Amino acid sequence: MDQDDDERAVASLAAARRTLRGGLEKSRALGQALARTGPRLEEIQSALPALEAAVRPIRAPRGELTAAGPHIDRAVGPAAAVLKVFDAVHGLEPPLLADGAAAGDLPGYLAVLARLEEAHRFLSDNCGLAAQWLADIVEYLGDRDLADPRFLADLGATLEDLKTPSGDLDGGLLAAALDILEAEFRRLLSDHSAPLAMQQPGAATPSAVPTRVPAAAVQKLCLILDRLVANGRQERCVSTYVDARGAVVSASLHALGLEYLHDPSADAQALGPAVERWGQHLQFVVRRLLESERQLCVKVFGKHKDCGAACFAEVASRAGVLDFLSFGRAVADAKKDPIKLLRLLEVFDSLNKLRLDFNRLFGGKACAEIQSQTRDLVKLVVDGSVEIFEELIVQVELQRRMPPPVDGGVPRLVSFIVEYCNQLLDEKYRPVLGQVLTIHRSWRKEVFNDRMLVDLVLNIVKALEANFDVWSKAYHNAILSYLFMMNTHWHFFKNLKATKLGEILGDVWLREHEQYKDYYLTMFIRESWGALSPLLNREGLILFSKGRATARDLVKQRLKTFNSSFDEMICTQSSWVIPDKDLREKTCDLVVQTIVPSYRSYMQNYGPLVEQEGNAGRYVKYTVDGLEKMLRALFMPRPRRAGSFQMKHSSGKITSAMTGLHRSASAVK
Repeated sequence: MDQDDDERAVASLAAARRTLRGGLEKSRALGQALARTGPRLEEIQSALPALEAAVRPIRAPRGELTAAGPHIDRAVGPAAAVLKVFDAVHGLEPPLLADGAAAGDLPGYLAVLARLEEAHRFLSDNCGLAAQWLADIVEYLGDRDLADPRFLADLGATLEDLKTPSGDLDGGLLAAALDILEAEFRRLLSDHSAPLAMQQPGAATPSAVPTRVPAAAVQKLCLILDRLVANGRQERCVSTYVDARGAVVSASLHALGLEYLHDPSADAQALGPAVERWGQHLQFVVRRLLESERQLCVKVFGKHKDCGAACFAEVASRAGVLDFLSFGRAVADAKKDPIKLLRLLEVFDSLNKLRLDFNRLFGGKACAEIQSQTRDLVKLVVDGSVEIFEELIVQVELQRRMPPPVDGGVPRLVSFIVEYCNQLLDEKYRPVLGQVLTIHRSWRKEVFNDRMLVDLVLNIVKALEANFDVWSKAYHNAILSYLFMMNTHWHFFKNLKATKLGEILGDVWLREHEQYKDYYLTMFIRESWGALSPLLNREGLILFSKGRATARDLVKQRLKTFNSSFDEMICTQSSWVIPDKDLREKTCDLVVQTIVPSYRSYMQNYGPLVEQEGNAGRYVKYTVDGLEKMLRALFMPRPRRAGSFQMKHSSGKITSAMTGLHRSASAVK
């Protein structure tokens, strides 16, 4: 190989080496470039689905894309309106949530609240509809493969939640505003909730009962209530109102001292003051306290009548109306005696005076319990009153079996019945008893009138009068019987004269009792002290002419006999009584006139015959003044025990309390 060939070969090798080296460098550069391009390819790979979704509409047929446009526009329009209202709601937050906004300018606050309520109604009515329309578009795009399925699935889930919107569309702004109104409602009630004081008995009752809450405050309460009820907060309003007004009622009642309502006495006599207070307090509660509360309920609740009725019923319950009715039932359940009739008539009178008020205040369904218990109480009172009244004559007749007073005084039954029947016929009880009897007879389809009432009372008096002869015959001592009849007839005359009952009985009837008194007084004097006076006559002194000693012995015998008879009479009659002072003084005067003049004359004429002896005291036992003093001390009454009697069925045994009525009106305690 020549030199030229070698050079060519070396040159070729050098060129090949250079080529290989250049290719190696290019490969190295390409490797580095590929290494840098890998992440970018991954980015491109991850972006391809989005790019694919983005270019899908481009790839979709033009006709389908054109048809989708109007559907999308119709769905987006309502959604845009909903979003606009949402923005407006956010703009209402500052005026609604500002401190004191409702108290400072309630009309302005309610105007803003009205805008919020309107927006809330719009959102409630349209949010779900707009979401449904958007969901329909998503379904439309998915069915036609016009958008990425994954994107459409996420959007569909979101729209599904919006189809049934919750009550919190405004972010809780309406609830917060209503809470503020409730607080203002409570504040207004609290600021005008002062207790009502009861007027003193006898004070004039105002013709109109004020509500005690200013008209401006009532107007605000009414406006607030309308908005709260309109937003479903009726029960909370009732609870707030009842708590506030119930507290006022409770405070008003606390000042009255109504503890007696819960622990009434079982004794009708002791119940008298309590029943009187009960009537006054019930009138105050119904006509003043509850009437005021009813007016306030009507004004505040306005057109929400059912809500107002429920509130008033609860306030009335807080006023203890049922407690008042329970006290009335306790009176009806007290031990049966004539005084209980008076208590029952007083209870009926109080209820009857408030009858129209009860019907007006408690006539609705909400006060059904008060209505029911009131009707039951009225029936108990009417039935109980009639039962006692009709039993009176039976009880009086039963007393004939009982012995008369041992002291000859007026039986307590007589005193009681006379006073009691006068009470029944006076202006306080007569019209009430007549009304009770009329009602009771009407239940039995019978007629009753005032004349029948008078006749029934007169029958009781006449039954008592018929007892006199029976009782007088029960005495074994005729003289004591005369004293008893004298006392009793005089008691009738004196205690019935110038009374309503006496006026009904008539002057002739009264004079008969006065004449009976005079007759029995004459008989009493004649048969007792009148028989003692002849012991001091002068017939036995005809022996005086036969000798002084014989006359002295006769005087001694006469004085001894007189003293013995006088002492026996004094001993017997010292336990007898004449309760009436005038009759007692008249009787004592007659006794003195019967005995003392004869005794004085006898002692003046014949006393010296025995006074000259040393033992004259054995025969001259009494001085004239001493004897008169003893006679004038007779028939003094004992301390009187007051009380009524308890009644039992006519076939039952007479109770000890009733037996006591046959003791004298002056019986010792």
